[in-house]
Amino acid sequence: MRDGDKGPKARSWLPAALTLAGAAAVLAAPWALDTYSVNILTRSLLLAVAAVTVDLLWGYTGILSFAQAAFLAIGAYALALVSTSLGYSAGTGLLALLLGTAAAGLAALLVGWLAFSYGASPLYVSTITLVFPIVLVQLIFAGGNTTGSSSGLSGFDVPELDTESWFRVAGLLLVAVAAGAATLVRSDFGRLLVAMRENEVRCQYLGIPTARLKVLLFTACALVCAAAGWVYAGATAVVSPELGNFVSGTELVIATALGGRATVAGPILGAVGIDAISNYLGGALPFLWALIVGLVFVVVIVALPGGLLSLLRFGRAARRPGPVPHLVEAPAAVRPRDGLVLRVEALNKRFGSLQVLHGVAFAAQAGDLLSLIGPNGAGKTTLMRCIADGRERSAGLVEVGGRSIGRLPPHRCTALGVGRKFQTASVFETMTVAECLRVARSRIERPSLFRRTPAIALPGSALEVVRATGLSDRLGVETRHLSHGEKQSLELAMVLALEPTLLLLDEPTAGLTKPERRRIGTLLADLARRHRLCIVLVEHDLDFVRSISSRVVVLHQGRVVLDGAVEEAVQSDTVRTIYAGAAHV
Repeated sequence: MRDGDKGPKARSWLPAALTLAGAAAVLAAPWALDTYSVNILTRSLLLAVAAVTVDLLWGYTGILSFAQAAFLAIGAYALALVSTSLGYSAGTGLLALLLGTAAAGLAALLVGWLAFSYGASPLYVSTITLVFPIVLVQLIFAGGNTTGSSSGLSGFDVPELDTESWFRVAGLLLVAVAAGAATLVRSDFGRLLVAMRENEVRCQYLGIPTARLKVLLFTACALVCAAAGWVYAGATAVVSPELGNFVSGTELVIATALGGRATVAGPILGAVGIDAISNYLGGALPFLWALIVGLVFVVVIVALPGGLLSLLRFGRAARRPGPVPHLVEAPAAVRPRDGLVLRVEALNKRFGSLQVLHGVAFAAQAGDLLSLIGPNGAGKTTLMRCIADGRERSAGLVEVGGRSIGRLPPHRCTALGVGRKFQTASVFETMTVAECLRVARSRIERPSLFRRTPAIALPGSALEVVRATGLSDRLGVETRHLSHGEKQSLELAMVLALEPTLLLLDEPTAGLTKPERRRIGTLLADLARRHRLCIVLVEHDLDFVRSISSRVVVLHQGRVVLDGAVEEAVQSDTVRTIYAGAAHV
């Protein structure tokens, strides 16, 4: 066995060992701690549960949420309100847990629907999650005696457990949540979360419903926080609006940043450390302690962007344990050998009062390699966007495989058979070549929530690109270390992994050397001829267009001025005049 093979196998048992060690520490800790410390740490452990959900959302998925403390408060208030009204029993306790998680889940669905709608910016998402705790606290105030208003509720009946038992319940809940989160982020689905954080637009054009996945993850995290809130209310028999206000939500974000984003363990360290130490020192230094926390936060963010846990991680080397997966060929997709693949009729595109495309119309068959040419500003890239995203065009018809794309978003257009490659290589910079290819197959092969599959099944067309460009020997390399040409090839392979019937390429040879251009040209011609793909590409290199194209559509000022054979376009006086005029300008 090579030395390089020992590490992953030796670490395969590490998550289970850490989980067992954590559970053992939680069970044994009350015997070594005094009652005051056990009380303080019980609250700290439950806040750490919420901090883990912040890490899943912010650290791994890129969703900066200030609402997690509010979901914690919903679960706590559910137990307090049910117990105050009905008294406590096993039945009412279960009812409170169900009501609390249901209320948190419904609230998360509403917030998620508002926050992750099509085109919403990260700032908008953060604003919505910041407003939600404010609204929740105002509802608590408006509840009067029922919710205790600003004073909260206390002294209600709770399960008859001693302080040490509540500590163990809180600790075991944290261990379970942390173990589940660690398993999730190391799985295929975890890589999908990172992909959405790195490049959400590329994910959408890979057929991944990013908004839906974000809402589901946001809701799942809300349910976890509500369950922790139920335990909090049971352990303390006290709830107050401060538990769920935006200050508490912000403190969870600070704890995550201090401990280390995208680590799972870091937010636990930050939440437990800040809450426990603040309880010990907050009484003696109530104002100074807040200043100390603020100063520490600034210093860590400046000096240790990766958080305190980065001191123990020795750089990025330990980020991705496990062997590099191998490539296998997926079963060949059944696609028509001939027939109409793309039809565009009377397509218009406006940007306010500016009309960019005017009644564009053309069609393409299976096996066509059609080039869109024209001077800069002719509307070529805009046309590609209108074909790949139903919400882009202002008027007109786009049909793929005989079906209109209507107003479908990119991930739904992908399901119709559209694959789009961007002008600038759009990949996932912090992920390996293999991970990028795995994410690209997510629409066809549902990613596992529990493990990373050892093989990546690619269709023959994508496999040919990977092997012909040498990427098969660089599967374990992060894409940020690839050359420009390799990134272009990787993106092409990712799009082909979708098994499209229509392949849209925006300047696939931009920035490539002559040998790389020839290689890409050969691959594209082979894809059209042997795999019967319908390929539409935007290209400025007329020699390249002439060498591979079966047809040419010339655009000028948003209108089709010629649709015909390559030689017809090359010899056309109109085309010469258009390019000469553009060059003169």
